[in-house]
Amino acid sequence: MNTATDVLVVGAGIVGLAHAVEALDRGLTVTVVDRDRRAVGASIRNFGHACVTGQSGDLAELAQLARERWLDLDGRAGLAVRATGGLAVARHATELAVLDELAAARPAEVALRTVDEVRAALPGGGANDIVGGAALLADLRVDPRVTVARLAAWVDAQAGAQVRFGTSYLGFDGARAHTSRGHIAAERVIVCVGHDLDHLYPGLAEEHQVQRCALQMARAADPGAVVAPAVLTATSLLRYPAFAETAAAAALRTRMEADRPDLLGIDANVMFTQRPDGTLLIGDSHHTDVAVEPFLDEAVTEILRTEAARVLGVGGLRIIERWQGVYASSPVRPYLVAEPEERLSVRIVTSGVGMTIAHGLARRHFPT
Repeated sequence: MNTATDVLVVGAGIVGLAHAVEALDRGLTVTVVDRDRRAVGASIRNFGHACVTGQSGDLAELAQLARERWLDLDGRAGLAVRATGGLAVARHATELAVLDELAAARPAEVALRTVDEVRAALPGGGANDIVGGAALLADLRVDPRVTVARLAAWVDAQAGAQVRFGTSYLGFDGARAHTSRGHIAAERVIVCVGHDLDHLYPGLAEEHQVQRCALQMARAADPGAVVAPAVLTATSLLRYPAFAETAAAAALRTRMEADRPDLLGIDANVMFTQRPDGTLLIGDSHHTDVAVEPFLDEAVTEILRTEAARVLGVGGLRIIERWQGVYASSPVRPYLVAEPEERLSVRIVTSGVGMTIAHGLARRHFPT
């Protein structure tokens, strides 16, 4: 391992790799270290969906910056980024009202779709109560199972860069970073360890109320048809800010509280994306705490599986994998930019939009 670098990045998830790319594009040498032998964290446990259209305000600006970088890296690193967009499926007038309002406000990004157009995009013709939908034109998709590893390999192959897995970061003394494989002289250390911030800097994690959000997710067998866009539903319209901030969202929430307390009770985001092998990534539920139990509730998986099958219009979905996703969460901010010590920076996404904004965060907030 190199013993000196301009920038040491701690964490080889999407946020850390985004900062490594930014360092390289600025002409700096960079070393990335990660305690695991390969990427196994939040960056591979998600939908692989950059929900650009679902963001608002500052997050929308970061998402657009990130979208540009994703497409740029697709050409440079062959990441198989898919500009297939998203599809929000409306099954009630309250859902359609949210989409109508957002489409009127952002016509370049949101295009309303007829019932027939929505049904044509879904295996089985979709649920029998579909009333319309909207195409989310700016959204991107990547395969989370391979994209992070592919990007890490590309960074490692660049002149002036190296990625070293199986290497734990132990601290920074202002001149040298200490790792389980020796010392590295670094002009700047950028810590991108997500929900594990409290393992390294517990005071900073407590100050910014960084906790862990645990998700239940599953992978279903190929439904027998191509599902090109990432598919979102009513619960998604209550989670992503661009939808949730519409005036129409209040009526949607009231109706969901009356009709679907089972979904709101597990804080569900019923959505799914299709991997290149045809299988569907479906989910997810949400539970936040400073530490989370590893145990999965089969009843939660069944709620998500059943609802996804209804949206698709298929008789059922066969689950072939289940897992727990975990990401950093804070009730006070969607991402954390901090400089706890001289030449030491912390950059983590404290919400479920890491794939969506990581590259934008690196581009805008790369430490100087």
